[in-house]
Amino acid sequence: MGITERKKREKEQRNKDILDAAERLFFSRGYEDVSMDQIAREVELNKATIYLYVENKETLFASIVLRGVQILQEKYRECMEKQVPGIVKVTLMGQAYYQFSQEYPDYQRMIQFYGTERFSQENPCTAEIGKGYGTCRMILRDAIQEGIDDGTIRDDLDPFLVSMYLMISFMGILSMENKWKRVIEAEGFSYEQYSREFFRFITPAVSSGEKSSPMDVKGFTS
Repeated sequence: MGITERKKREKEQRNKDILDAAERLFFSRGYEDVSMDQIAREVELNKATIYLYVENKETLFASIVLRGVQILQEKYRECMEKQVPGIVKVTLMGQAYYQFSQEYPDYQRMIQFYGTERFSQENPCTAEIGKGYGTCRMILRDAIQEGIDDGTIRDDLDPFLVSMYLMISFMGILSMENKWKRVIEAEGFSYEQYSREFFRFITPAVSSGEKSSPMDVKGFTS
């Protein structure tokens, strides 16, 4: 290995170490209660050295949010590769979003927090995060188009609009505030039941009613 290649690998490893350290702190304490000094101590580096790799704390936070979005992307791609009708792929993607929130609750929490007005739109990672979410939505759109083509989804629906409706619905369900969960529970339902029933509600609205396979939505909360 040449000197240039070794230095490149060392720089990449140092950057990963910083991100890993920041991730541990953000997961355990939240954004507001973490300082660059604490991150420097966690990774055992001088704070000045940290700034050689990242612009500021917001950029660090956004980089970690991007990690979570990339995991969700991969889950969507896995659903798209399955040899099943389009409407089933759509359902699987809804399940995948829910499973992501259960397997990676810290990433889910950070993604939600990054969507608030707390963060500037000028952050260079904002475009990457938007692109990542856009990729998820386009994969969902392609699944909807497959469903239209194979006859399992109504052909009078626009794949783009339906993908927007569904992505916003997924995000709304998974970012529901506790006060609304209490309203649901006060009526005798659990939040898990509310989530599970979503596809029983939405599937008939998009299904062609001809070639559609019965939807098994139990996995949505498994």
